[in-house]
Parts: sequence; structure tokens; C-alpha cells
Amino acid sequence: MHIEAFRDYCLSKAGVEETFPFDEVTLVFKVMGKMFALTGLDREEFTVNLKADPEQSIIWRDEYHQVRPGFHMNKKHWNTVHVEDGLDESFFIEMIDHSYDMVVKGLTKKLKAELAELNSDS
Repeated sequence: MHIEAFRDYCLSKAGVEETFPFDEVTLVFKVMGKMFALTGLDREEFTVNLKADPEQSIIWRDEYHQVRPGFHMNKKHWNTVHVEDGLDESFFIEMIDHSYDMVVKGLTKKLKAELAELNSDS
């Protein structure tokens, strides 16, 4: 998957916005204001940081050399995924969905209700 397809996929999910909260080269995707994916636009290699359940992170890191502890992130909860290193696209999508779902699961009741409203409108 190339970066444009990654961007399109993230933006297709309910309640998602793209932002540049840190600088002009770090693209961050948020669901209901909470970060679930980020990538550096200035890097030679396409990598993405994604949130993950800590136990799932260990499994993925052991099973896939493309999945490493989150660069500049809490390594318990974030992975850096080296997308262009032969990673299967369907697995990458699964990881994006997992990250999105992890963040949605942690939203307040109010934000979950707002997200549900967005889902019912589409």
C-alpha cells in the first residue's frame, strides 16, 4: 500500500480527521480527536505508527519483522510498521483497523455517541 491509499483508507473511517499537530511533516490521523495513526512525510521509507493492544503488539513483533516497537512513542502501546518491506496489504489494513478500534474503545461515552451518530449518517 502506498501513502496515498493509506491516507484515503484512514479518512474513509467514521470520525477521522488528518492533522499536523507536531510539525509540517508528521501527518496524524485522529478519530474523534484521538490519535490512532501517524506517519512522517519526510522519510525515505514509508513507515506508520499504529496503536495496538500490548499483548497483540508482542505477537505481531515476534511474527513480522516489519513490526517494531513504536519509534518516538510508548513502546508498550504503539508499533512502527515498515509498510514497504514486503508487508501484506490485508494485514496492514487489519493493523489500521485494530488501532482505530483500540482508540474508539477508549473514547468517552459522549464521544462514542457522537461517533455512532456519524456512522448512522453515512
